[in-house]
Amino acid sequence: MPFNDRSRLDPSQVEDRRGRGAGRTVAIGGGGVGLVVLVLALLFGVDPSDLGSPAEPPTSVSTESPGSPSSLEEQCRTGADANEREDCRIVGFVNSIQSFWTDEFARRGSSYTPAKLVLFTGATEAACGYASAAVGPFYCPRDQQVYMDLSFFEELRTRFGAQGGSFAEAYVLAHEYGHHVQNLTGALDAAAGVRDTGPTSDAVQTELQADCLMGVWAYHATETGYLTQVTDAEIAQSLDAAAAVGDDRIQQETQGYVSPESWTHGSSEQRQMALKDGLQSGDLDTCETPGMP
Repeated sequence: MPFNDRSRLDPSQVEDRRGRGAGRTVAIGGGGVGLVVLVLALLFGVDPSDLGSPAEPPTSVSTESPGSPSSLEEQCRTGADANEREDCRIVGFVNSIQSFWTDEFARRGSSYTPAKLVLFTGATEAACGYASAAVGPFYCPRDQQVYMDLSFFEELRTRFGAQGGSFAEAYVLAHEYGHHVQNLTGALDAAAGVRDTGPTSDAVQTELQADCLMGVWAYHATETGYLTQVTDAEIAQSLDAAAAVGDDRIQQETQGYVSPESWTHGSSEQRQMALKDGLQSGDLDTCETPGMP
């Protein structure tokens, strides 16, 4: 996906913790716990504090990494940089997503609070707890930040068959920022503590709503000035990514059968339909977001 070469990126919206230790060791459960964490990672959107304590004695894994993190401020200055480097592309997507929501909230007479993206390697600390890369990309409502290890995109492609591509990355990011929008509008408060599961559960509806909000941003993405166009091929990448993280696809891959009663994020079909709703209308009201300004 081409960025506007002359657009000015704002790296301050992204905190780069790559190559740094998390400051302590992270407990990784043995046995079946690891599989559960992996499944949650590939569904993404999980608050690490919801993972609970492992039932088996944990194995301590050091998160210290040698070297110093790259300087996004020096490397990611323009859209031309976003066309050349993955981390700069991520900065560009974050800038575009937040530019849209800032304008949309203002248009509706409200105010959008920007959320920082935290890039990390291996493990990091959030207000929601310490999380390893196995947790996958997530939004922490306690500190209103999005967390991501870029290795997730490779895992999504190699293990679960997503075709990948730049707009698959945009889908993941905009979905997490959709949770931030839900937090600002009170929709997450309404879903807080909900533990029901199944295709029509509140948990699934919350995730589908975030998919729809991603589609709304994508509809308006070029209007932010960061992106030159969104092609049909790139839309296909986002729809493919949505299918790859459907509960039914994940369950079939990890356990060999599908159990709809345990769904927390929605089937591949549900996720694609929610994304299409936003992509086709570009209207927040399509997503039926409680409390939307």
